[in-house]
Amino acid sequence: MASIKDVAAAAGVSVATVSRVLNEHPSVSADARTRVLAAVAALGYRPNAVARSLRTDQTHTLGLVISDVLNPYFTELARSVEEEARALGYSVIIGNADERPELQDHHVRNLLDRRIDGLLVSPTDGGSPLMLDAARAGTPMVFVDRWIPGLDVPVVRADGRAAVRELVAHLYRLGHRRLAIIAGPAATTTGSERVEAFRAALAEHGLALPDAYTGHGDFQAESGRRVTEGFLDLPEPPEVVFAADNLMALGALDAVRARGLRVPDGLALAAFDDIPWFVHTDPPVTAIAQPTGELGRAAVRALVDRIEGRTPRSVTLPARLVVRRSCGEPAAPFPTQSPSPVQRSTS
Repeated sequence: MASIKDVAAAAGVSVATVSRVLNEHPSVSADARTRVLAAVAALGYRPNAVARSLRTDQTHTLGLVISDVLNPYFTELARSVEEEARALGYSVIIGNADERPELQDHHVRNLLDRRIDGLLVSPTDGGSPLMLDAARAGTPMVFVDRWIPGLDVPVVRADGRAAVRELVAHLYRLGHRRLAIIAGPAATTTGSERVEAFRAALAEHGLALPDAYTGHGDFQAESGRRVTEGFLDLPEPPEVVFAADNLMALGALDAVRARGLRVPDGLALAAFDDIPWFVHTDPPVTAIAQPTGELGRAAVRALVDRIEGRTPRSVTLPARLVVRRSCGEPAAPFPTQSPSPVQRSTS
């Protein structure tokens, strides 16, 4: 393997000149720069990234802590983050919090110890002292999907309130009046925001959300199954269950089938966070879709702006309703995708 001394000898310059060229220092003449780059290409020289990071205090590495790697939404998010980071010259180290605050903090601590340049996080709750300290200490950080209120950290997220409102109106037109929700953890911003949006949308149609129709899950399938079983045991079960994420919706679907019932005749079902599987279930699931890929790309761009000294901006993108047949809709083809405009906040 060629060394920096080999490059210097081939180009007829000093090792210091090679170093300046590789670090894009402006003091090198055009002729010397051309000869060095030609020697680098001819010898296949690759600079030592660790050594360079010690000199520049940058590793060109980003940390990403996602809430649950088994959730298809976060899997797609991680993929888009990695692709955008690679395009901008950064690598990504991923940590899976598994919806556990203590595991989230474990990954954040390890990533900071590795001297990453910046951190992307989807917080599992809003009370992590480690996260608070890191943000207040000036660690380049961007929240994606979820956020911690009160921290001066850019947030890249989808706004699902309009889509939830559209969903409830759609269910009302279909004749449904008893609507229930499997909410996410109240400690997460997405958990609290989605249930409040659902409650507000029901009120627009003169409908209440009784405590009996409000179940609390943890964004994982088993909790969706457990809450749905409770709904089905009620003297007057709901007509529709709205699961506040895709895994809880799959758990709800399992609970309905375990009772020998069918969707939507025995219980209608809708979900937040559309996934490719929902097209292939019987019936296909009506869901609210987030622009996941664009969220990941926008989050990386905001973080790189922060790292490279530019002013990052929070980004809010609209979610959209995808109507299928799990709520008693007519048996007709429905679109599964449609373009959505980008909306940006100025915070």
